[in-house]
Amino acid sequence: MSTTAGAFIAGGIAACGAVTATHPFETVKIRMQLQGELQDKGHQPHHYRGPVHGVSVIVRNEGLRGIYRGIGCAYIYQVLLNGCRLGFYEPMRNALSTLVFKDGKTQSLGVNMFCGAASGVMGAAAGSPFFLVKTRLQSYSPFLPVGTQHRYRNAWDGLTKIYGSEGVRGLYRGVGAAMIRTGFGSSVQLPTYFFAKRRLMRHLGMEEGPALHLASSTASGFVVCVVMHPPGKFCRTSGSEHQRPNVE
Repeated sequence: MSTTAGAFIAGGIAACGAVTATHPFETVKIRMQLQGELQDKGHQPHHYRGPVHGVSVIVRNEGLRGIYRGIGCAYIYQVLLNGCRLGFYEPMRNALSTLVFKDGKTQSLGVNMFCGAASGVMGAAAGSPFFLVKTRLQSYSPFLPVGTQHRYRNAWDGLTKIYGSEGVRGLYRGVGAAMIRTGFGSSVQLPTYFFAKRRLMRHLGMEEGPALHLASSTASGFVVCVVMHPPGKFCRTSGSEHQRPNVE
């Protein structure tokens, strides 16, 4: 699929497949972050001691439904985020390269990074309300609560409750930090993916196929982690207060 719509759909579907496998560990990560940072000193029970232990604790107390709480929101968020990143990156890069170099096929690191960041910022802005609800759904536990608890039945219930009590501003809480973080990651994700892919094809003789895409994605993922980690320090789970667990 070479069109913007095709890339948007393909990127969203691929991201949904990935998030199905990673969602349980994302749930544990969120709860581990909350249990230590968002409670008063002296009241810090650590229910989740690591990824594997956390998954086992949640499944034992809440079942598979607990470990996959918020998966619907995660799907919508990934479709919007990665759909925008993959759908708008190439058209933007081609248009800007044509404007600057008079040739849309010209590859420029600066142009590629700018378009990657811009498409990532657009995706983060589009998916921000769903990321907020997803995080609150994942952090909720009727058995081992950590941080402020938000009891939503589903994504729509969460969106309507947030809008009713906090308005549009509440739905987009934390969007600035999300845009900065995603912009940093996206500025290097697609450029390094295509850079690695071209080099692997040219110097190692690799051809189009799963092995080439896996190797290119691995190289890109490593760079993305390095770049996103510092700004990620400033991105906390939205809507949580520094207090002992309570339920809203």
